Amino acid sequence: MMKRGLQALALFWMHSALALGAGSLECPAAPGAGKYTAWRAAAAQALARRGDAHSLATAAALCFVASGSKVRADPAAAKAAVDLAARASELDPESPSIGWLRLQLCAGSAGCDIREAATTLRWVDADNGAVWLPTLAGAQRDKDPAEIDRMLSDMAEGSRFDFYLNPTVVLLFDALKRASGDLPPHYLPSDLARLSEAMLVAGEEIVQPLGGVMNACRDPVSAERRESCIQLARIMQKADTVAAQMAGLHIEKHIAPADGKEARAVAERRRVLEWRVASANRDTGPVLPWLKSAMARERIAEMRAAPREEDVDIAILRQRKLPLDPPEERP
Repeated sequence: MMKRGLQALALFWMHSALALGAGSLECPAAPGAGKYTAWRAAAAQALARRGDAHSLATAAALCFVASGSKVRADPAAAKAAVDLAARASELDPESPSIGWLRLQLCAGSAGCDIREAATTLRWVDADNGAVWLPTLAGAQRDKDPAEIDRMLSDMAEGSRFDFYLNPTVVLLFDALKRASGDLPPHYLPSDLARLSEAMLVAGEEIVQPLGGVMNACRDPVSAERRESCIQLARIMQKADTVAAQMAGLHIEKHIAPADGKEARAVAERRRVLEWRVASANRDTGPVLPWLKSAMARERIAEMRAAPREEDVDIAILRQRKLPLDPPEERP
């Protein structure tokens, strides 16, 4: 099995000659970017100087987004962000959210070899099928059907499919708040601004595109791939992000018989999920400015307590005394 010996490999990689301390702390903003992007880059450098794992991970996330689209074309543009994430992972090697951030920054950077980050994360969180996504993408680029089948099989062996969205947003929010005195004065003036920035940056960087796995499972070419895809789809339906849940429902819908009970159950589950997301995020009208940060702190508290997006939406609906399920559909 591909998973065999991952712990030994991860330990090898973690103690290999990366020379993590030798990377530059300079975080270049994208050329021609506005002042907000420049503030992000300056904030990344301030956080990097603090030196703890969470500050370094936050610096990496900010630096990557501040570098803009250049990171996918210019290896030098992403080097600072990837190095910072690697340092954070070295300081806190048991953190799956930092490990996932590191893997995603590397996967999104030109010329970055994902093998070390992927191997380390598989050791830290071997039950998470999502950690195979970047490797699956490589197999698809190489047009290797046998390798794609192996990736899908390994992904289906997991018990979870997580992008660590809520823990990462909380990590970024906390690090930004702790370092507020060191950041550019107008960059993040409130808890609402910090939450908005954390959610934006995390959403851009750690929620992996799912088109690859959906394409691989759209028309399974063998009974083995069909079984892997069904199993994986059902794991994804319990994922920590709504995007992955929707993708899992989409996969099963296209594989299950159109007139069977499985298809009807999938349609109903999707209807309920869409209802919860829409209802929890519906604008409830004008909010007094001084209450907006209080609401942001309430949301962070829910994200701190629940690892899944849907669980946060359920908590919000309960707070507002709104129904968790949509009204029954009438024929």
